[in-house]
Amino acid sequence: MSKVVLITGGSSGIGKCIGEFLTLKGYRVYGTSRNPQKVTASQFTLVKLDVRDTQSIQNAIEEILAKENKIDVLINNAGVGITGAIEEIATEEILNNFKTNVFGPIEVIKAVLPVMRRQNSGLVINVTSIAGYMGLPFRGVYSSSKSALEMITEALRMELKPFNIEVTNVAPGDFATNIAAGRYHSPVLKDSAYKEVYQMSLDMMNKHVDKGGDPADMAKAIYKIMQIKRPKVRYVVGEPLQKFSLFLKKILPGKVYEKLLMNHYKIKS
Repeated sequence: MSKVVLITGGSSGIGKCIGEFLTLKGYRVYGTSRNPQKVTASQFTLVKLDVRDTQSIQNAIEEILAKENKIDVLINNAGVGITGAIEEIATEEILNNFKTNVFGPIEVIKAVLPVMRRQNSGLVINVTSIAGYMGLPFRGVYSSSKSALEMITEALRMELKPFNIEVTNVAPGDFATNIAAGRYHSPVLKDSAYKEVYQMSLDMMNKHVDKGGDPADMAKAIYKIMQIKRPKVRYVVGEPLQKFSLFLKKILPGKVYEKLLMNHYKIKS
């Protein structure tokens, strides 16, 4: 029988691309959306799920199990961006970001683990971000939420080894998707001490997304990982320069790397 794959955030962007690719490869794919009725042309089944709502998660899992009686692969892809100076981002917006990017994925994992344990098999792929490996100015909340999911992945891997359940982390760089449209932007305040440099950073971020890579590369990378019996702890998918930035962080003194980032974002010290 074909393996059953659950992809959170499957109605657009990277999640949609992954779902379409895996469907072509013969997998039985279920994507999720908060409003699946608004999606008119999905190549795979969409179920209603809001990662911030535990009951919504349980309902979606039960719906899939009623049809398939198993879930072989969970791809935790749902996530939202957030930008702004940490001093100026409303606490409620920080909490909402962590609910979506950290607590939500944890709740979905908790919902599928009993199923995977019963099967004595399973694969969990957590989609984080290259930004999760570094504290980026005006993206500090986003960076920290993705970093937190990375640490959850590391811990889960060890906890789930006895049950033949594999967990891995995939960190994409910038891809040409609609993520910027759904990102929360802390407003550029007229009297803000960060006004000019924050606006420049916003413009730079949007430019990078617009010129990002093809999300099909991410779909192909996920598919390849799914063929590996014992996946690595983490995988990075992105442009060579983005990957090189991670290498520099490993080898450079902290202050030197910090200076490089500040120069990149035009922050004067």
